[in-house]
Amino acid sequence: MSTADEPLEERIEQLLINEELRDEPLYQPLEELWGAYKDLARRIERISRISDAYQSLTKENETHLIKRLDKQLRQLNKVARISDHYQKMMHDLNLALREASTHDPLTGLGNRRLLLERLKEETDRSRRYARPLSIAMLDIDHFKRVNDAHGHELGDHVLMEVSRAMDAQIRDQDLCGRWGGEEFLIILPETRMDVACLVLDRVRGAIESLKMRIGDESISVTASIGVAEQRADDNYSDTINHADWALLTAKRSGRNQLSRAAQTDAD
Repeated sequence: MSTADEPLEERIEQLLINEELRDEPLYQPLEELWGAYKDLARRIERISRISDAYQSLTKENETHLIKRLDKQLRQLNKVARISDHYQKMMHDLNLALREASTHDPLTGLGNRRLLLERLKEETDRSRRYARPLSIAMLDIDHFKRVNDAHGHELGDHVLMEVSRAMDAQIRDQDLCGRWGGEEFLIILPETRMDVACLVLDRVRGAIESLKMRIGDESISVTASIGVAEQRADDNYSDTINHADWALLTAKRSGRNQLSRAAQTDAD
């Protein structure tokens, strides 16, 4: 995987040889722009060689050559400006490809790939510095009924509204993303269980307060949440499983509530 420390050209090359990105909508434009950029670079190099050749000509042609060289340099500056423009475009395309590969297109939240990357980073940091970390699983209650009763278009609208409410209630250091379907995952770094529950209950309440219009009617939804705190000997998959079990407990206990995973080694 490329990093921000690598030169832009190397990062572009890595993106273009990545088979997983070939189906991305911006892949083909990026490939074409990269080809155009390399062609411009060859032209610039050729113009530079011509410029060097001019300097070896005899003195008697100096005035004439200077005029021609001045014209070529103006052309070179123009090509350089075009090249700079293409480099900026490729940088923007690189960012767009990254965004498309790490974010859910419907809700705009991080997708499972981004969540797993962040989970690994935060779990490693939690272990290295002995800092707390909490993870929550959130599921929209009876979401299938919404789709069955009102159609998938409204179901998508519900997902977007819930996502906005969730993102508005979490803190700057937290990350929420779509885990799959109507299920979301929330990462709360530097956060113990008690504080995490305060944040998550605020999220639950915001979702419960949502009112979504269908013609002259309005509907509302609720969400169940399970939260677990990272344990010293667990990996992030273990913590997700603990949060998932807590989510199941919340659903079995009547839904629209927050359930904590056990904080001891025995669930």
